[in-house]
Amino acid sequence: MDFQHVADSIGAMTCIVSVEKLPDGGYGKIRIVTGNRTYLDSIERPADKLRLLTTRFEPNSEYTRYLSRDLNFEDFCYRAAVEKKCLHSYAHPDRMDAWFNMTFLPLWPDDGNICYCTYTMEVNDEPSPERLSNVSGELAAAILETSIRLRGARDFRAAMGEVIKDIRVLCHAEHCCILLMDSYSRTCSVLCQDFAEDTKLRPMETYLDDGYYEIAASWEDTVIAGSNCLIAKNERDMEVVKERNPRWYRSLTDGFVRTIVLFPLRSQGELLGYMWASNFSAGDAGRIKETLELATFILGSEIGNDLLVNRLKELSSRDLLTGTRNRNMMNNYVDRLSSGEEGRGRSVGVVFADLNGLKTVNDTRGHDAGDRLLRDAAAALGEVFRPEEIFRAGGDEFAMILTAVTPEEVAEKIAAIRAAAAKYDDLVFAVGGCVEADGTCIYSALRQADAAMYEDKKRYYEAHPEKKRERGGGRLPEKTP
Repeated sequence: MDFQHVADSIGAMTCIVSVEKLPDGGYGKIRIVTGNRTYLDSIERPADKLRLLTTRFEPNSEYTRYLSRDLNFEDFCYRAAVEKKCLHSYAHPDRMDAWFNMTFLPLWPDDGNICYCTYTMEVNDEPSPERLSNVSGELAAAILETSIRLRGARDFRAAMGEVIKDIRVLCHAEHCCILLMDSYSRTCSVLCQDFAEDTKLRPMETYLDDGYYEIAASWEDTVIAGSNCLIAKNERDMEVVKERNPRWYRSLTDGFVRTIVLFPLRSQGELLGYMWASNFSAGDAGRIKETLELATFILGSEIGNDLLVNRLKELSSRDLLTGTRNRNMMNNYVDRLSSGEEGRGRSVGVVFADLNGLKTVNDTRGHDAGDRLLRDAAAALGEVFRPEEIFRAGGDEFAMILTAVTPEEVAEKIAAIRAAAAKYDDLVFAVGGCVEADGTCIYSALRQADAAMYEDKKRYYEAHPEKKRERGGGRLPEKTP
């Protein structure tokens, strides 16, 4: 066959691929036999974002001369050349900032154990909705149902639990999971997962120790290796995973994972985590890839939006320096207690803790030292109170609000504050507390605790006049009864 004539007869970028068929049904070398002028130009005179491993084309070279080994690409070439299937894929490879519209067509006849196919591609800067939606009716209906379910959900995580179950069933897999990654804390968390009955696979939480983030972080470079996903559908493919990432391979095999299709989840270019299906029939790999490819495109946006909303909530409720709840959260909580929404019928205790000598530290050692002292203060208070009880009420002022508490318990808390503060350099609190029998009297408790704290501070500065500074204001919420 005149392969050059075949390639030249197609206007879009096209090359001829050969696949070595092995006696055991597997495949050996995959080579780029030749290509049309447009394809050769994409290698020899590429745009920056389409640059490959080399800019010199050599006929009949292995494809890994031009790009990193890609199990996904190999699978498509094998199915087109050896199994004589017409295949199409629309994807955004991680190695390039572009969308590829790819078509694989079988060629006849074979040359002994060497089989052939064409590989044609169109490259776009932006995703095409028309191309993305060119899927089976069953898959399109499932993804549409997913989008509708998530948009109408009040409980996003619960809705995602139903979605991942539907995807697992659609994939005929034993396990489907979405794992989120937090690059700041270097931790992983399970958003949702679902299991088939009678599976040996264990929940992902089993593996999420302090070191698992390093495994997950390695997937992008050493496993996906430039493709848009990983497909390991048999022992041969799993050997590639073993070669590239032995630590993750051991984790998979120790956990009874035989096959896996894994996709990154992205939103606005940011990696959020990964979604995968495991332990499925090798014959279903193509359909599962198509399912997860579209699902991750849709779900990445939905998950990104949910994470953004949660971050905004966190920013509006959390003090960024100390990690405690902020003044806004304190005011809202006080309002709920005073209105009877949460306070009626149970006691409320307030403890004010104000740093002594912070101004001296700022003036003599700088604001970085002052910031460290504030963080130490929050850490000391965290040894005594639950996170939801601690609020940064002002610059160097913290308020702790407790419910269903006795005066004796508050006194014990105050003693515990002083003991915790003694563990940190330069950390001295002025402390005052009060308990009211009914939570609706929270404003009275705030005033009395503030007055007690001020008396404690007065005694401290009388004993340490060199650290005296004017008392700041703003501890108490503006509303008064």
